[in-house]
Amino acid sequence: MINIAYAAGESTSQLDGIMGFLPFILVFAVFYFLLIRPQQKKAKEHQAMINNLKKGMRIITSGGIYGTIQSIDDTTIGLEVAEKVKIKISRGNVAALVTDTVAAVKQDTKK
Repeated sequence: MINIAYAAGESTSQLDGIMGFLPFILVFAVFYFLLIRPQQKKAKEHQAMINNLKKGMRIITSGGIYGTIQSIDDTTIGLEVAEKVKIKISRGNVAALVTDTVAAVKQDTKK
């Protein structure tokens, strides 16, 4: 009779152990779908954008500098930020491409 009760107690404690880890598993799942996965997707899109840069494209650097690509190689980009003003930056410092909307607003402010 004691052996049966002891065996029943073991099965419930094993179930309690699994139920104890369930909140940790759920928190990890939430973090994965709300934080990790979107960040990885954004990093892939940024890397694809950097790989597809071409001469003549308008970009914004991570420091906020607008410029037109004049030269490009594996590690650096030559930017023309104003007439006859050129700088070199690392490819990884490209934040975004300048869209037509941003360029149009910039042209309107010059007038």
